Amino acid sequence: MQIEVVPNVNEARSDNFINKTVIVIDVLRATSSIVTALECGSDGIIPVETVNEAKNFESKNDLLSGERYCKKISGFDLGNSPLEFLNHEIQGKRIIMTTSNGTRAIQKSHKAAHVIAGTILNASNCARKAFNLKRDIVLLCAGTQDQFSLEDGLCAGMMIHELKQLQEEIHLSDFSMTMYLSFLQSKNELQRTILQCSNGKKLCKMGFEEDVIFCTMQNEYSVVPILRDNIMVAM
Repeated sequence: MQIEVVPNVNEARSDNFINKTVIVIDVLRATSSIVTALECGSDGIIPVETVNEAKNFESKNDLLSGERYCKKISGFDLGNSPLEFLNHEIQGKRIIMTTSNGTRAIQKSHKAAHVIAGTILNASNCARKAFNLKRDIVLLCAGTQDQFSLEDGLCAGMMIHELKQLQEEIHLSDFSMTMYLSFLQSKNELQRTILQCSNGKKLCKMGFEEDVIFCTMQNEYSVVPILRDNIMVAM
């Protein structure tokens, strides 16, 4: 099994995902919110790229969720904080979501055989479900403004660690190996490390420290979102 880590959405090439399983990772915060929403009973999340697309997809009883520059979009029901999904009545409802990076990464993965959403909250089960699909795996880090984000890379390294428990002989690209070794070095201080990385500090400064702490809880959830007919549902 070949494991590749893509550093950010700008470096994603859809044609390279054909016949592979893509795990989209946006720890802070899109995939953490998607996982939380499904865990809390949402019927599914429709990821779209633009605000207009989100509004056009909306139908009765749907909820609009999204952010730009980390802030909730005006007129939307929810932002991109996973804590909002814990505290909002979402059971049985679809959520139309647009974020700066995470939903764009999902859209860019459309040629893959399977697209699933991973984060620190569900890393162990996500890795196991991806492994069971028996295809080469691409860990697509969403990043921030087309740049690599450390928290996504560490999550990718965490999933590689989980995959190596399932099959010792996996083949890693150089960047994948780097992320794996980085995770091993920081796994006992993962939350502290992410609080100190660029996005962690930015969100804390904006008043979202609780989001960062929540998103760095390891294997809190078992749900694994998978894209079926353009909607993320529980696998």
